[in-house]
Amino acid sequence: MTASRDGDRTIRPGDPRRTGAPPLATSDTVHHCPFDFAEGLEFDPTLRRLMTEEPVARVTLSYGEGTAWLVTRYEDVRLVTTDRRFSRAAVAGRNFPRMTPAPIVQSESINLLDPPASSRLRRLVAQAFTAPRVEAMRPAIQRIVDGLLDEMADHGPPADLVAHLSSRLPLTTICEVLDIPEDDRPELRRRAMAMMATGAATKEAAIQAKAELRAYFKELTQVRRASPGEDLISHLATARDGEERLGPDELAVMAMVLMMTGHDTSTYQLSNITYTLLTHPEQLAKLRARPERLPDALEELLRFIPFRKGVGIPRIALEDVRVGDVTIRAGDTVHVSYLAANRDPARFPNPDELDLDRSPAPHMTFGWGVHHCIGAPLAVMELRLAIGTLLARFPGLRLAVPAERVRWNDESIWRYPYELPVAW
Repeated sequence: MTASRDGDRTIRPGDPRRTGAPPLATSDTVHHCPFDFAEGLEFDPTLRRLMTEEPVARVTLSYGEGTAWLVTRYEDVRLVTTDRRFSRAAVAGRNFPRMTPAPIVQSESINLLDPPASSRLRRLVAQAFTAPRVEAMRPAIQRIVDGLLDEMADHGPPADLVAHLSSRLPLTTICEVLDIPEDDRPELRRRAMAMMATGAATKEAAIQAKAELRAYFKELTQVRRASPGEDLISHLATARDGEERLGPDELAVMAMVLMMTGHDTSTYQLSNITYTLLTHPEQLAKLRARPERLPDALEELLRFIPFRKGVGIPRIALEDVRVGDVTIRAGDTVHVSYLAANRDPARFPNPDELDLDRSPAPHMTFGWGVHHCIGAPLAVMELRLAIGTLLARFPGLRLAVPAERVRWNDESIWRYPYELPVAW
């Protein structure tokens, strides 16, 4: 995106001060968007319609008060996620339009901070995710992958990939990295899943699960700060940027966020990627013929797959801002759709086609701007090792049931199959 200067302020494309820009406009139409579409990995038709007909639309969601703007074009999403006139911090304390009965995010989380406060936390947390640290995790992750696939091979076909690999590898990996006791892991996963449920009857369970997770990680991080080891929590507890370090609540919430996000995306994408490859045999054949293309192929798969439903944490406009053809007013809530941005034809030619030969281009599956997922390198490593080893170990891998018989989750913000029966 190019920009010119007007005094000390950046004038961005679409700003009314640019020569020939049309006058500011607003939208009077409000669309209700439950974002509950869960038919396989097909793209949400409501989202597609808004992308086409009203790329910056006013919407209501199933929970929360009032309306929000929904921004869907790639360049507009990039504007909202990088322009400091849109604030995540201003969301705190608001009953904003959302998909879950209770907000998932916590007030001390890095996800509800703006620069420079978020920059401070990211500098501290980034010390635990340097390239050498992530690379050092490779042998342990590979051992976990090999062990899980050994068990699947011993079980024999048909086998449920979710039970044997997808639901176990990411949770095992992040818990090993955080050094969470093995006996605690199933209960932590149950609580994390409770927080992601979208049904109205799940609100109290989600609130309780959030409180229990917070209490667990507060106690665990206190122990690690007093007696640090070689795990990721200990690295976070001892990380310093000059005289700065994470406070007790910041450390507890960061550890909790890492546990949740460190297994969520990878868990569901392992199943989704495998399903997508097995239902696109011509693309799978390309990858089998050139396995060295796996890194680029995974980027295309991550772009293509709608791995979640709807939207995440919004922002608040701090002043009037023109986005597309409308004016977003100061105080308005603004959601962006990374899913829609990943299917923007202005950014990705033929975006609804899975093309593993597509030239690599930055997608938004891990977010954008100051809230880009800081653990993305670890997630990508997990996916590369798991998918690469799976395809190499089982060259005849195929679905063990017709694709239409695969059952898809319809209870949470994530999209994934409950089971994925495979044979080889």
